Amino acid sequence: MPSDSVQALAALADEPVDHRFKGLPPDAEAAGLTVGELASQARDLYTGGFTTPVLTLDADALEHNLTVLGTYASRHSLAFAPHGKTSMAPQLFHRQLEHGAWGITAAVPHQARVYRAFGIERIFLANEVVDPVALRWIAAELVADPAFRFVCYVDSVRGVRLMDAALAGRGAVVDVVVELAAGEETRTGARSDDDCRAVADAVAETDTLRLVGIAGYEAQVPDADPANVHAYLRRMTALAVEFDKAGRFAPDLAEIVVSAGGSEWFDAVADVFAEIPELSRPVLRLLRSGAYVSHDHGWYTRLTPFNRIPAEGGLRPAFRLWTQVVSRPSPTQAFVNAGKRDIAYDLGLPEAELVRDPLTGEERPAAGVRVVKLSDQHAWLETEAEDDVRVGDWVALGMSHPCTIFEKWQLIPVVAADGTVTDYVRTFF
Repeated sequence: MPSDSVQALAALADEPVDHRFKGLPPDAEAAGLTVGELASQARDLYTGGFTTPVLTLDADALEHNLTVLGTYASRHSLAFAPHGKTSMAPQLFHRQLEHGAWGITAAVPHQARVYRAFGIERIFLANEVVDPVALRWIAAELVADPAFRFVCYVDSVRGVRLMDAALAGRGAVVDVVVELAAGEETRTGARSDDDCRAVADAVAETDTLRLVGIAGYEAQVPDADPANVHAYLRRMTALAVEFDKAGRFAPDLAEIVVSAGGSEWFDAVADVFAEIPELSRPVLRLLRSGAYVSHDHGWYTRLTPFNRIPAEGGLRPAFRLWTQVVSRPSPTQAFVNAGKRDIAYDLGLPEAELVRDPLTGEERPAAGVRVVKLSDQHAWLETEAEDDVRVGDWVALGMSHPCTIFEKWQLIPVVAADGTVTDYVRTFF
């Protein structure tokens, strides 16, 4: 990693602890502490001055998840470019790289700019880029750093022409992969095989783009089930084989890129990518799962492929949002001090996991406690008995969808099993 990027990562510890960061101890700001200085104090989450609501990451679960999917990718001969949009946390990017990741996936150019600021040398951008300003920035990065590898989607002839016009005279050639759509009513991507061929032909007519592979996103398959997902992935790999035989890929490639893989069907990706026959050049079988890093308490707990292949491993929810009961107006109703501003709710309401007595430190399962509604700054709890929760109790909530959990918190304490805060993860959304 370049020295200036090492410095950028290290500088995260030099940020002052202040009002920007929810849940952190007010006395740390009053004392003028930096994030690094606060981390070095190894405070206890429950008695060290943290305020509610506060989002935490479980240190053991985080390391477990990083290890499990890194090992899975290696076992199945998959290169791994986890989607960075999930966390937008450079500290986690570098931990993913330490666990064997090939690079980091982005969705938009701004994310790629964050990645580059923190020394990411390989970026796969899973979108077509037609903004001329962004393209000129990408070209400048490629010219300035010969070690930088950048790949992005193309899915239209017009898009190729816009890219070519923006890159003309910039001194850089941008690597692209044709994106095959997962169906007629899905998100992006060329809809038909003929559309993919037309896009490939348009790339060949330019001096600014280089066709290096085929890619797609299998979670967009309509009525997704194992058969439909496998069929889509086999259609994608068949196009790669066809393009190779027809000489559509750039002649100077060292490898052909074939990429897919969210966090719901990476087992299918492993199955189908293992079937790719020998091509004229080695194949970079690139997986892009991202939500695994923190996993969750709902959506991905139900959908993870490890439910189908338990012998291959398993993931642990790493997030916990600690809230506090601020009102108990009736024996069946309570309110905690976190709502839509703090909680991910696009894939379902949070689940009450634990109740902690702040006076005794006793924790118990949140039996009989259910989140039924969210306001901006409150979660509405339904309870079965009057003593399920009391005013002042801390209530831990588990949530679905890591992407929208991370984005609501700029600095997240990492907590060891004994409650010690060992580190802080900074996000850049």
